[in-house]
Amino acid sequence: MIRIGTRGSLLATTQAGTIAKALTDAGHPAELVIIKTAGDESAAPVAEIGVGVFTTAIRVALRNDEVDVAVHSYKDLPTTPEPDLVIAAVPPRADPRDALVSAGNKVLGELLPGATVGTSAPRRAAQLRALGLGLEIRPLRGNLDSRLGKVASGELDAVVIARAGLERIGRTDEVAEAFDPVVLLPAPAQGALAVECRGDDAQLVSILTTLDDPSTRAAIDAERAVLAALEAGCTAPIGALAEVVESLDDDGRVFTELSLRAAVAAEDGSDLIRASRVGPVDQPRQLGEALAAELLELGAGELYGDR
Repeated sequence: MIRIGTRGSLLATTQAGTIAKALTDAGHPAELVIIKTAGDESAAPVAEIGVGVFTTAIRVALRNDEVDVAVHSYKDLPTTPEPDLVIAAVPPRADPRDALVSAGNKVLGELLPGATVGTSAPRRAAQLRALGLGLEIRPLRGNLDSRLGKVASGELDAVVIARAGLERIGRTDEVAEAFDPVVLLPAPAQGALAVECRGDDAQLVSILTTLDDPSTRAAIDAERAVLAALEAGCTAPIGALAEVVESLDDDGRVFTELSLRAAVAAEDGSDLIRASRVGPVDQPRQLGEALAAELLELGAGELYGDR
């Protein structure tokens, strides 16, 4: 039996459950092992608790052989590699866009100045402020049910959350608007899962690799390379999104390449720097590093401080 470590929230167990089912269907029975993390035990904003609050305890359990596999929301993982662990699979990504859930199902443009909008991410808050709509951005923590409940109860006019989470728990009917990345650029690796195991377990690595989606992995590697090169944590106001796209060469032949865009915002919304590049699909990290260098040349480093 393959033991899969996961947080205990509905979203986390649903995500890990898809991996357990895929493994079981492939002839490798699997079960979930619930692990409590620092992020589950604190109501403080993630930016205050620190990077890795949702992943460290699960990785400790993995190293201690209490579980065989860890399933993470990839955007929660620090960008520094762990030499003894390996991301054996990055399954196909869910919709990476941010979504608005609002009272009366209003889209963003229908919210009046002063409307209260909750979000857990400095990135979302900064980009929302940069739109200049006069919204009152409030910090938000808790599981998806509690976040959605703040709109239902009237405590907030709206919340901005990852559409992928709502998709995975079957509540996309509550989405008033899924934001075009031109409006709100998602977090690096948003909507993607990281399936991790110990690097010395060659047999398990081989089994898990069958769940990997190369296009998703390339996109995530590029996005996280931007974050790493900017030396910013997952709570910094940085968005990035990559996708494998089809292009035509000079002879009219179709080929694929990796399209990457990123944005860095000042927390107060006073400035927003965007850049984009395309490059070979098999060189995602180089593409991300090149785009990060361009952002730094444009002054991005001054916008997110010491995060």
